[in-house]
Order: sequence, then C-alpha cells, then structure tokens
Amino acid sequence: RFRIAGCSDSDGEEMYTLDGEEKWYADFINKKGVEPQPSLIDHISYVEGTYESAEANQQTCGQNLKLSAKAMK
Repeated sequence: RFRIAGCSDSDGEEMYTLDGEEKWYADFINKKGVEPQPSLIDHISYVEGTYESAEANQQTCGQNLKLSAKAMK
C-alpha cells in the first residue's frame, strides 16, 4: 500500500493505492473521501477520519511549502 500526498500554492493531492490501483483519494472540492473501487472486488473501506486527516496534512504541507519558499529566497 502506498500513500501519495503533495501540495502546491493552489492545489493538493492525497491518495492511497494498492498494487498500482487507486483505492482512496481526497476530493478537496466536494470535501469527502472517494473509494473508486469496482463492484466486482471485495470493497476496502478506510477508517472514519481519513478525509479529515488528509485536510490536516494539506494544511501542514502548505505551511511547509511557504516556509521552504521563504528560506530559499
């Protein structure tokens, strides 16, 4: 299982994959977690609070990005 997370000045991404397949991602526009899994597999559910954790991670990422940009000037 892999977690991919990142941010920019205007956007962010957080998702989980398993064996190269996307299992969960944060939809920051609609403010919810999405589990894009086909109906033919056993559904993998993520714990309650995963989306809220992704939002908090984005805030931290944004703050770190600003600090890094300031330090590099």
